[in-house]
Amino acid sequence: MGHDHAHGAASAGMANRRRLVVVLGLSIGVLVVEVVGAAVTGSLALLADAGHVLTDVAGVTLAIAAVTFAARPPSPARTFGYYRLEILAAVVNGVLLLGVAGFILVEAWRRWSEPPDVHGGPMLVFAVVGLAANVVALLILSSGAKESLNVKGAYLEVLGDALGSIAVIAAAVVIALTGWERADIVASVLVAAMILPRTYTLLREAVDVLLEATPKGIDLAELRAHILAVPGVVGAHDLHVWVLTSGMPVMSAHVVVEDSALTDGSAGRILDQLGECLGHHFDVEHCTFQIEPSGHAEHEHPSHA
Repeated sequence: MGHDHAHGAASAGMANRRRLVVVLGLSIGVLVVEVVGAAVTGSLALLADAGHVLTDVAGVTLAIAAVTFAARPPSPARTFGYYRLEILAAVVNGVLLLGVAGFILVEAWRRWSEPPDVHGGPMLVFAVVGLAANVVALLILSSGAKESLNVKGAYLEVLGDALGSIAVIAAAVVIALTGWERADIVASVLVAAMILPRTYTLLREAVDVLLEATPKGIDLAELRAHILAVPGVVGAHDLHVWVLTSGMPVMSAHVVVEDSALTDGSAGRILDQLGECLGHHFDVEHCTFQIEPSGHAEHEHPSHA
C-alpha cells in the first residue's frame, strides 16, 4: 500500500507543478505591471502589493523546485526521497511574507507625516489588471491547495495579492473622488494586516510537520484502541504518527500479540487487519508494525511507551 501511495503522491506532485508554473508566469506579469504602476502613480499600496507579488515569484519558484525534487526516487542515502523539501519551501515562503509585511508597515509609518502625490486614476487601472490576474491564478491553484501544503502556501500568497488589489482599488477610488492621498497608506497597511494571519497559519503547519507532530484529525488514543481491538493483539506501545509531506501520513508501532500467534501462522492475518483498519479509518496507508510476543516487554527500553 505504501508503494502505491508514493506513486499517487508523485503524480499529484507533477499536477501541482504544472499549476505552479502557470501561476509563476502570471505572477511575473503582475509584478511588472505593479512596479510600473507604482512608479507612474507614486502609490505605496501598489508598491506594497508588488513586494508581495515578488515574494510570490520567489515562493512559487521554490515550490516548483521542491515539487520537482520530491519526484526524484528514494536512494540508499535518502530512503524517503526529497518529500520534505516541500515543507522547507513552505517555511521559506512564510519567512519571506513576514519580511514583506514588516517593510510595508515601516514605509507606511514613514509616509504618513508627509504623504507623496498619488494619481488615483492610473492607480485604479493597474490595480484592476493585477486583480484579474490574481483571480485566474486562484482558480488554477484552488484544487491543488487542498492536497499540498506547498500549493496551499502559494494559494494563500495569491489570495493575499487579490485582497491587496481590492484594497488598492478602494484606495484609488477614494483618492480620485476626494483627493485624500493617505488612503493609499491605509490600503498598504491593510495589505500587511492581511498577510500576517495567513503567514502564521502556514508557518505553524509547516513547523508541525518538521517537528513530526501528530497530524490534525488523528486521535492517538482512538488509533491505539483500534489496534487493540484487532483479534490476537494484547498490547501496543511506541506508537508514533507523523506527516512526511502533505497528504502522506506515516505510522509506526510495536504491537504485542498472543504468543500463539507467532507459532500458528496468524501473525500475518493480524498484520493484514491492522493495515486495513488504519488505512480505512485513519487514512494512514504507510504503516510499519513490529510484532512482539508478550514477554518481549521485559527487553524494551523504558522510553518505548
